Amino acid sequence: MGKCDGRVTLVAICSLQLMAALQRQVFDFLGYQWAPILANFLHIMAVILGVFGTVQFRSRYLILYAVWLVLWVGWNSFIICFYLEVGHLSQDRDFLMTFNTSLHRSWWMEHGPGCLVTPVLDSRVAPDDHHVITVSGCLLDYQYIEVLSAALQVLLALFGFVYACYVSKVFQDDEDSFDFIGGFESYGYQPPQKTSHLQLQPLYTAG
Repeated sequence: MGKCDGRVTLVAICSLQLMAALQRQVFDFLGYQWAPILANFLHIMAVILGVFGTVQFRSRYLILYAVWLVLWVGWNSFIICFYLEVGHLSQDRDFLMTFNTSLHRSWWMEHGPGCLVTPVLDSRVAPDDHHVITVSGCLLDYQYIEVLSAALQVLLALFGFVYACYVSKVFQDDEDSFDFIGGFESYGYQPPQKTSHLQLQPLYTAG
């Protein structure tokens, strides 16, 4: 019963991770955030692998899924530090999220709740094919929206890691128990073969 509950809970966590990752992927595409787009894609693949391992009783897939979650927590921790400008990280100095290929920022910068965008005309600061804007009146700045999104990913990843380790351990214990009791592979079981040493005896009938 506990194994079944663990599998169901892990599948539910993976489903929440998929929904959160797909939602995040959409907004990263809108903001041309190439580094998060790549990371989200890898995360979606890893979560699908985790679901497959849970349904098909594959402990190795769950181990790979758990290892990825450790990397995923590290990446989202970096996202949090980046948008909060912890240490030497600065949003104004470089454009890490776009691989330094464009000047785009987070989509939430202009489309956050309550934000009022005002274009600055005749600005000499803007490079070619770009425009300068001012954003005001936001109920929540885009940095904190990105931080909350990354924090949600960390929370789901921690729950997923714990349940992936638990379910993987249960699967391994079941495999060891099967081998110990008498699995076909461990004992080299072969079905009985029909003997070919048959003796034919005459049959007498009363005349």
